[in-house]
Amino acid sequence: MTPRIVLLYAALLGLILIYLSYRVVSYRVKYKIGIGDGGNTKLARAIRVQGNFVEYVPVALLLIFFVELVGFSAWVVHVLGITLLGGRVWHAQGLGATSGASRGRFIGTFSSWVTIGAAAILCLLALSGETF
Repeated sequence: MTPRIVLLYAALLGLILIYLSYRVVSYRVKYKIGIGDGGNTKLARAIRVQGNFVEYVPVALLLIFFVELVGFSAWVVHVLGITLLGGRVWHAQGLGATSGASRGRFIGTFSSWVTIGAAAILCLLALSGETF
């Protein structure tokens, strides 16, 4: 079985990572900062948005991959993928706009946690032979 659904979300999230990385590089070029953030708040936020994305997405995608691989229904995999994808977009917009608390940051973090938690629980259920 080829995990075709998770391939879709991995590809879309990969494109988002390219965009987030481009933002970091463009700020580095614009402000002539090669290493670190040089005290520039825009660059610091862009680095954290990219870093946070890289911290959460691989684990979430791996868990979603296993959920699809063990045979959960397509709708279950899509719900996990959409929740992760939407959450990461919300988070990038929220943290990209302000380093303080924001609605986008909250929704993005919460969505990522829900995705990882739900996928982990589904993986544990699959150990007992339960899929739906």
